[in-house]
Amino acid sequence: MKLPVINLPPLLKNKYILSLVVFGVWVTFFDQNNLWDRAKLSSRINQLEKQKHHYEVEIEQNERKLSEIKESPESLEKFAREQYLMKKKNEDIFVVIEKED
Repeated sequence: MKLPVINLPPLLKNKYILSLVVFGVWVTFFDQNNLWDRAKLSSRINQLEKQKHHYEVEIEQNERKLSEIKESPESLEKFAREQYLMKKKNEDIFVVIEKED
C-alpha cells in the first residue's frame, strides 16, 4: 500500500521548522500564559497604574488640606462651615443650590 503524497512547501517538510511553527501556535493560543491573556493583563496593569496615579494625587491634596486645617483654627472653622454646615448659635444658614440648565 502506497501512502499519498501531500504537496507541502519545502519549508514545512523540514521537521525543525514544523516543530517551531507548532510551538509558536501553542504558545500563542493554548499555553497558560498565552499572548492573548498577556495583552489583556497588560491593558489591566496600565489601567491600574492610571488609577494609582489619580489616587496618589488625591491623597497629596487631602494631606495638604489636613495640614492646613491643623495649622490654623480659622481654616478649621471654614472647613466645618463649608463641609458640615455647622454654625454658631446666633447665625442662620442659607444653602443656595444652583440649578443647571
